[in-house]
Amino acid sequence: MSNIKNIQNKIMQSNSLKEQVDLWKKNKQKIIFTNGCFDIIHAGHIDTLARSADLGHKLIVGVNSDSSVKTLKGNKRPIIDQKSRSNLIAALGFVDAVYIFDELTPEHLIKTIRPDVIVKGGDYLKKDIIGHKILAEYGGEVIILPFTKGFSTTQILEKISNG
Repeated sequence: MSNIKNIQNKIMQSNSLKEQVDLWKKNKQKIIFTNGCFDIIHAGHIDTLARSADLGHKLIVGVNSDSSVKTLKGNKRPIIDQKSRSNLIAALGFVDAVYIFDELTPEHLIKTIRPDVIVKGGDYLKKDIIGHKILAEYGGEVIILPFTKGFSTTQILEKISNG
């Protein structure tokens, strides 16, 4: 299979993602989930995603749709469209599946795939992470990884606009 086809196959629709997750679970593979806008992919994203993948067997990444990024970040965002952002994430060898979601949060997706672990980067409190209550119902875990210092999309955009 070509590399492009492999990348495209990782970007899944709801039904195919659920089927794939069920197969992975049947094979006793630990499912890790994280999500984000990933508007301008930077070293901090790569670091968090790579460390997330190390926590289990399969990494699923939820990517906010263009409309949800616009609602969350303002009318000037996203900079990069959802197809391009999801292709960039899917191109990472340690990412097993990518799902673009339209909602402001991935709560519905989390309910559907029921990951073993949700990972977020940053200074969140577990109680503030979307899906923590869902995972608590079936014994899942929430892990917060520290940000990689010096990298943020907002800082990159500020640097670009300030010249």
